[in-house]
Amino acid sequence: MLKAILVDDEENSLNGLHEKINRHCNGIEVISALSQPAIAIEAINNLKPDILFLDIEMPGMNGFTLLQKLQHKNFELIFVTAYDHYAIKAIRYSALDYLVKPVEPDELKSAVDRAVEKRNSSTSKQQFELLMENITLQQKSFKRLAVPSYDGLHFVKIEDIIYLEAHVNYTHIHITNKQKYVVSRTIKDYEELLPADTFLRIHNSYIINKDFVERYIRGDGGQVVLSNGITLDVSKRKKTEFLKAIGY
Repeated sequence: MLKAILVDDEENSLNGLHEKINRHCNGIEVISALSQPAIAIEAINNLKPDILFLDIEMPGMNGFTLLQKLQHKNFELIFVTAYDHYAIKAIRYSALDYLVKPVEPDELKSAVDRAVEKRNSSTSKQQFELLMENITLQQKSFKRLAVPSYDGLHFVKIEDIIYLEAHVNYTHIHITNKQKYVVSRTIKDYEELLPADTFLRIHNSYIINKDFVERYIRGDGGQVVLSNGITLDVSKRKKTEFLKAIGY
């Protein structure tokens, strides 16, 4: 049985989440549900939960400030928020989970299942560090991306990504050291996540880092040659957008 602590300044949300965990998440015991962040810090340090459900927007102390004040950080973290805003992108870059209020039972169960699966991983500390790094930056200045794979997480510099390739519901991420990561996320997820001023969707199957474009070959859609020697098709639909983006 994994122990969970819930932190949310809204009593209705707190009680609702507590009820949904009890109803839908077998193997999770809520040991404390708290509405005051200052009290929550003491409870987390003393009770040492396995999973923390944490609201982002709270008066006096938001969820990120609370995390910075904790001594005990050996837990899986699931953010809960009423807002889909800039902070969500920082969370996604860190490969951490979040739920948007009102929390849907299926999404809650999926997030808990992922947390249980990751519980014995050694990457949580690095994820927290990356999250805090990104929270202090402007969105366009994010430097690193946490990439989940079958054996854990890899922390990749954004500037090292050459291109991304879609394979059904998986994405292959190709980086400068000839390494390739296979991720169980769609290429659409990364199109939304990566900075649009650098990463261009040139085809249903490809997103490229325009900094690695070495040559464009004319054609119906044309082709791009990247610095690693790979040649990729540009779709007809994306051709005009692509040429404008590279200043052609």
